[in-house]
Amino acid sequence: MSRALPKYNKRRVAIIGGAAAVALSGAVIAGSALAGTPSKSSGNNARTLAASPGTITCADVASKLPAIPASAQAEVTRNLTLLQTQIDEANKRLVDMVGQGGPNFVNNAILGPLKDKRVATINRIATAIGRTAAKPTGLDTLAPCTLNAGGAGSGSANTGNANTGGNAASSATPGAAASAAASGQSGTGSGSSAAAAGTITCPDVASKLPAIPASAQAEVTRNLTLLQTQIDEANKRLQSTVGQGGPNFVQNAILGPLADKRKSTVDRIAIAIGRTSAKPTGLDSLAACTLTK
Repeated sequence: MSRALPKYNKRRVAIIGGAAAVALSGAVIAGSALAGTPSKSSGNNARTLAASPGTITCADVASKLPAIPASAQAEVTRNLTLLQTQIDEANKRLVDMVGQGGPNFVNNAILGPLKDKRVATINRIATAIGRTAAKPTGLDTLAPCTLNAGGAGSGSANTGNANTGGNAASSATPGAAASAAASGQSGTGSGSSAAAAGTITCPDVASKLPAIPASAQAEVTRNLTLLQTQIDEANKRLQSTVGQGGPNFVQNAILGPLADKRKSTVDRIAIAIGRTSAKPTGLDSLAACTLTK
């Protein structure tokens, strides 16, 4: 036998039921609205992709050079690296200034000044070679660059001529990167952490090379730049591991592996030269590096 609910209980049940119905209806409405509303983030991503500025691509210089006298090697390498630094800076400016200016903005504000810088740098390369050998001509035709609006640039990151990210030259200020990569042998840190950790210093390789055949120039330049990249990475690890390990930690964990990498890289340089000229010997002695406090 069922019992009738008191009046106040009936009212309470009615209120609770009504509230639940309203909440459920609101959830359904909200869900329908969300289902029919495009995601703002999707729209932003689409706009970002649509606004991609492209990539600046320049003609290769290293592969067009004649045999480089040993006396000019360091200066030529420094300027080849500077060519890459200039492209990296131009690409950064291209990204930073998306949507600015009129239809000729990129040409007038980025590609034009880049061409002028490349002309001056290429002329320095020709002059360096011309001091002790026949001065190459016609290199100025390699100075103009183009905007590849649809995608990334192509070519080797270390020939100083085609854009790619993450190379040794772009990881430091233009002057420091070009100077360091010229010899591919020394690295410096900055700030208190660098002072505490010290700096890894390696023997110069570029100045110890013989005349480099034109066919080997691009590969030699790429590996000289790689030598500097290896030192930069070792110095970064040196700073990030300050205080770790025992007294032999730096030698075993940083200097030892660095010497092994440098030996392989130096060997590739010697092999590249040896394909069309006398293979240099004794370069292995330049692989070991030291820690300077």
